[in-house]
Amino acid sequence: MIDLVLIGIGTGNPDHVTFQGAQAIRAADLILIPRKGANKADLAGVREEIIRKVTDTPPQIAYFDIPERRSQDGYLRGVDEWHDAIALRWQEAMARHPEARTVALLIWGDPSLYDSSLRIAARLDPQPNTKVIPGITALQALTAAHAMPINEIGAPYLVTTGRRLRDEGWPSDADTVAVMLDGECSFQTLDMADFDIWWGAYVGMSEQILIKGPLANVADEILRTRAEARARHGWIMDIYILKKRGN
Repeated sequence: MIDLVLIGIGTGNPDHVTFQGAQAIRAADLILIPRKGANKADLAGVREEIIRKVTDTPPQIAYFDIPERRSQDGYLRGVDEWHDAIALRWQEAMARHPEARTVALLIWGDPSLYDSSLRIAARLDPQPNTKVIPGITALQALTAAHAMPINEIGAPYLVTTGRRLRDEGWPSDADTVAVMLDGECSFQTLDMADFDIWWGAYVGMSEQILIKGPLANVADEILRTRAEARARHGWIMDIYILKKRGN
């Protein structure tokens, strides 16, 4: 049986890799690295940099191309089929290295929070022995970068996606919401005068950008800054926290 190790590597800063994560990288026989097209080549480069930084003799690396996600038949079905296709790419990459008994993937953030790697791993046949090494999450990195607590005293907060915020509106039982996976800047659908925002892109990396303030005052700045950064780098990873004003 293959040991599959999902190693959280934070949000792209090599210094965010834990000692446990570094040990797991050194112990791997094979590391799978996804490629997402020429415009996102530095996503693979960050993983390669981390491997070089924590190893004297790097393990073998197998690259695989991320298939395009289709959504003609609806979002959920499109994601499900996409995960099937990625699982097949993992298996093809591992099949090229049958001698590897411990295979690792370096996961942005934390695979238990917002990544689909565990769902993809569950599709492999035969099933590997899957282990998760936690990393610093994007949410941790964002609150640290803004030097803020996410919750009010004794109060909960909600983690959601941009799609749900856009389709369903502000959750009726929440005063604080963390929004991930939002390529549409869905905060634009809210009554912006009612909220404050703490936004960050490339959080924890040298390219980090932070903007905060009343949403109505800084929304245009976020939209402009985000578009410029995406055009410059070819990709963007961002996250934000919204709080009802007065909370």
